[in-house]
Amino acid sequence: MTQTPTPAAPVHWKVVIDAADPHRQADFWASALRYVVEDNSALIGKLLGAGAVPAELVVESHDRRAWRDLAAVRHPDDPYDEESGTGLGRRLLFQRVPEPKTVKNRLHLDLHPGAGRREEELRRLEGIGARVLRRVEEPAGGWTVMTDPEGNEFCLH
Repeated sequence: MTQTPTPAAPVHWKVVIDAADPHRQADFWASALRYVVEDNSALIGKLLGAGAVPAELVVESHDRRAWRDLAAVRHPDDPYDEESGTGLGRRLLFQRVPEPKTVKNRLHLDLHPGAGRREEELRRLEGIGARVLRRVEEPAGGWTVMTDPEGNEFCLH
């Protein structure tokens, strides 16, 4: 008798985005998506207290300790690890890199605010730092190509 193999658990993932200023990007995207900026301060305090990480890796952001070169946002309804503050669901992680963005993204986010809300959402996104690159109207539908504060493209449908 052959045994049916147990299916493997789905792979946990996050989208990682290179950034010149990960905290500014996290703030923009938290606002754009109505997510929350992760609070890693308890973990950072524990690691600093144990001498496991140097103070140079830490900054103040939102009146709490944060990683200098990393900042993440997570969906407010998704679970998260209370000890580390790390999201366990839908999540964007911004990591500092030394080089600027130079070419079009190979991967981008599509934002879908809901029927009839595109123009209202466009104005809100512009108010928090997004820019319109172009509007696209095709027989199958329309959308607006925008950029975040560091020039990463995304689409508003």
